Amino acid sequence: MRHVTQDGIDLIKRFEGFSATVYICPAGYPTIGYGHLVKDSGRFEQGITEAEAEDLLRRDVHAAENAVLRLIDVPLTDSQFDALVSFTFNLGAGALQRSTLRRKVNRQVHREVPEQLMRWVWAGGRKLNGLFKRRSAESDFYQFSRSRNATQQAIL
Repeated sequence: MRHVTQDGIDLIKRFEGFSATVYICPAGYPTIGYGHLVKDSGRFEQGITEAEAEDLLRRDVHAAENAVLRLIDVPLTDSQFDALVSFTFNLGAGALQRSTLRRKVNRQVHREVPEQLMRWVWAGGRKLNGLFKRRSAESDFYQFSRSRNATQQAIL
């Protein structure tokens, strides 16, 4: 099975942010680490380290990896795969499945993918700066193979 690269993990970490303790995310769910949804809050009473949070993220990202592998039937570069996994981790497999983005990727109209990614910057009827920045970084990932340092610059 194909997995997201470390650059892809770093992209997700940057936009999810780290919390050592449980907090309520904007969607109203208890969350810890890098966007890990908490089902048993007692398990995290003492909090977690960044290393533990990355381990949870790697396990959580499997669902997004599987969705991309299931829904995209054309070859992808590592950076394209990473961008789609980040998108799917953030919005869910259903968003990818029903999107024009998916159709553009599967038709290999790669030049139109960044425009499709940038359509997903709205929440609650408002354009969110954080989502705009995330989609911009995912667009950069999708278009280019970048070194780790260049990737970090694109995210900032």
